[in-house]
Amino acid sequence: MNRQIDVIYIDSGGGHRAAANALSEVISQQHRPWDIRMLCIQELLDSIDFIQKATGIQFQEIYNIMLRHGWTLGTQHLIPLMHQLIRMTHEEQVQVLREQWHDHRPDMVVSLIPHYNRALWEALESTWPGTPYVTVLTDIADYPPNFWIENLDQYVICGSERAAEQAREIGLPQSRILRTSGMILNPRFHQRVEIDRAAERVKVGLRPDIPTGLVLFGGEGSWEMVTIARELNRSDPDLQLILLCGRNDEVAGKLRALEARIPMAVVGFTKEVPYYMALADFFIGKPGPGSISEALAMHLPVIVESNAWTLAHERYNADWVEERGFGLVVKSFRQLAGAVRELLAPDRFRECKRRIDGVQNSALYEIPLLLEKILTS
Repeated sequence: MNRQIDVIYIDSGGGHRAAANALSEVISQQHRPWDIRMLCIQELLDSIDFIQKATGIQFQEIYNIMLRHGWTLGTQHLIPLMHQLIRMTHEEQVQVLREQWHDHRPDMVVSLIPHYNRALWEALESTWPGTPYVTVLTDIADYPPNFWIENLDQYVICGSERAAEQAREIGLPQSRILRTSGMILNPRFHQRVEIDRAAERVKVGLRPDIPTGLVLFGGEGSWEMVTIARELNRSDPDLQLILLCGRNDEVAGKLRALEARIPMAVVGFTKEVPYYMALADFFIGKPGPGSISEALAMHLPVIVESNAWTLAHERYNADWVEERGFGLVVKSFRQLAGAVRELLAPDRFRECKRRIDGVQNSALYEIPLLLEKILTS
């Protein structure tokens, strides 16, 4: 009989669902004797979502609205507030989740979300004691307290030494802290993209022979993309941009309406991110763990912004980029023209590429092996 594994995700941002889908896909490709059941925490807890009852907006959608409009100032205060709101219905969450598992016993639960892990664990442990519970961080590091890593009888899978250190700091035993070589990526980022880059650039309206930056702010896009395009449009004629706007049609429209002095390929929501990254020489965007990891997998040096508007749980990612020499961090994208020139200076660009070429991220294929060991221990 196949083992039943419940995988928990959320649709706040795109990274949690993307990681869950990627993990499910590779497990299926490996023909493991596991039945994967994908569970969205929002759908599980819809009946007690008091924000939705009061406003008509799902709790998970608040984060997406913030990203879409760039309302990210002060998230170091907002995240603890959101956590407190979630904890206000903790007992109700546990009860609803108990009912979910009462007639559907899993052999393991794998969480790819923050905030809700204590409630998920308590419900599982009180319904089916001893069932393995695993938290897989989809951030490079935690944003304590009580964001990703909780001091529970659980396993924590960390994609960086910093996250593993944080797990040790709150008291998890070393045997429950499991390391991978990075973040979960879509399987397509592990496949070589074979293209004639010069010819493909021409196909999308670009020149074949000048430095090309790829601008990406996740699936929700961002108005920062307009700032970036304007800044580079007036500063450097020997540059071109690919701008992936996600679901943000307003931003895409604004970009297409610009009086462009440099070539720009404006793209709406696409699943062909590896293809567009293969056309680029470097990456520009927010310091999201997924976008940075995708860029590194495609051997692209990165330029990210870190300031008071940067999401609090992503600020460490910018420090990590700088510490590892994978690119540059700017305080404002209004300083971007100088940063691009600095990054593209031959010696600097070569050194960034050398450091990136040393990154070997196989987390997607390492995690099923770790789950198998847990199931058989």
